[in-house]
Amino acid sequence: MLVLVEVRGEQRDWDEAERLFDQQGWPVVTAFARGEGPSRGVLSGTAAARLYSVEVRFLGARNRRTERAAAWRLERLARSAGLEMYARRCELVDRDREQLTGWRAHTVAHRPPRVPAPRPLTTPARLRRAAVVARARFSERRGWYDTGMVVTGTASEACRLSRMDLPGGTAPAAAVDVRPLYGRERRHVVPRREKDGERRSYQVVAWLLLMTFCVVVARQQSGMRVWAWTGAAALCFTGGARSAYGMFAAGGRRASLLVFGAVAGSLLFVFIGPGTGDRGGWTPMEMLSLFVITVTAGGIWLLVRQWTWGEWLTWAAPLVFSAVVSLVVTSGSLLHALYADSLGLTPDDLDVPGIWQAASAAKLVSLLGYALFVPALWGIAKHTHVSYVNPAERLNVPLYVTIQVVAVLGCLSGALESAGEAVDDFRKAAVRKTAPPSYFGVEPEWTCVEPTVPAAKLGSRSGVLKPERPYLSFGEAGGTVSLWDEPAGTVLQMPAEQVRLVPAADGRVRCAFSYARVPKDS
Repeated sequence: MLVLVEVRGEQRDWDEAERLFDQQGWPVVTAFARGEGPSRGVLSGTAAARLYSVEVRFLGARNRRTERAAAWRLERLARSAGLEMYARRCELVDRDREQLTGWRAHTVAHRPPRVPAPRPLTTPARLRRAAVVARARFSERRGWYDTGMVVTGTASEACRLSRMDLPGGTAPAAAVDVRPLYGRERRHVVPRREKDGERRSYQVVAWLLLMTFCVVVARQQSGMRVWAWTGAAALCFTGGARSAYGMFAAGGRRASLLVFGAVAGSLLFVFIGPGTGDRGGWTPMEMLSLFVITVTAGGIWLLVRQWTWGEWLTWAAPLVFSAVVSLVVTSGSLLHALYADSLGLTPDDLDVPGIWQAASAAKLVSLLGYALFVPALWGIAKHTHVSYVNPAERLNVPLYVTIQVVAVLGCLSGALESAGEAVDDFRKAAVRKTAPPSYFGVEPEWTCVEPTVPAAKLGSRSGVLKPERPYLSFGEAGGTVSLWDEPAGTVLQMPAEQVRLVPAADGRVRCAFSYARVPKDS
């Protein structure tokens, strides 16, 4: 953005403003006193103000709010430096790079001469000439006659550039021609400028994702809602086709539509094919999760690319490293601790292998990953210059922290829900006397418990052992055996050296044990 900045004050204020412009990487095009130069007759003259024409450079989208975004950044800089600066005029500088088509130069001596025949050629002669021409074109496309020269521009410019006598270079042969560098460009295709093409590509991808989501939801509906969602998918397809139709400034529109149709068909085949939905294919929740992941990845990229290397090295990188290390160290037992606490156990009562602790840590990290959705939306808002993320607005930080805390609490509730569902499945299996599901290395199983000491010497805690019926055993940990007593709804614990664990088929079997077989002096 080319911004006309007014700095009020004295010489030291102007020097400080120039230093800040240089520190921000904003070139000063020109400077003049207020009421002089281009501002003569426009602004009233005063010796206490100076005008600077500054190129304010920042990352973000080009839209109707870009001019205001430049003024916001200037306002933030003025507040942080304690200077009286005002953006009097903001003008967009268009420096989008043109995408010039690349061409390779090649000789044409191998082509058959174009000699007009005195009379029409016979059919065999025409076929022979067509074969010679096809062989010549094929050899050109294979690069057999390339001269090693590459030129860029339109088709006519490329031909003239390839035949131009460049000072200091070799004189090109007069009989040369050009062919497209990558084979995808054609003489009638004119690419759009670089950033414009990227924006249109993102629009096409967004329309495709929305269309796929609407189709997936429509497959799970019935009645009029099917037609409503189908109509929404058709509108999204139309919007995507319109964006694809304008991918090139000129030409290539039919090919763009064909590619768009092929990609749309492939997406529909993937997402409504085999899956976990009630009617096959992906479910709306799975598509919503994919949408959240896509938005999160894109938003985080838009956010971090605005950070400078100084910000990364000063606080961002150490903060991220310490957070990741602490999370990996502590999260391995968090889900197990929640699971054990819901059953009246402690994490030390569960002997979980290290690989399953790592798996539970990965599960927790994936749950906490949804907390990145808030900063991702923040990055998208900053990229599009939404007014509520104005850098000069002082309520941004409290608002962001509040929203982020709510998001983290929501992710932690997801972790609690994961452990809670596992405990509910365990209790249901215990009531039905069936095999309970495992939970990240915790594998309860039905077991007959045979004491090896008399009943009077058995050191059981939280209940009395009844050897004639099976218990759900959590295994041995720290010399203690933990058993689930379903009638009492509590955990029964005893020393591991006082009992012998025998696997049982399920909870309906009867355990063949009698204290009469236990020696009295054991």
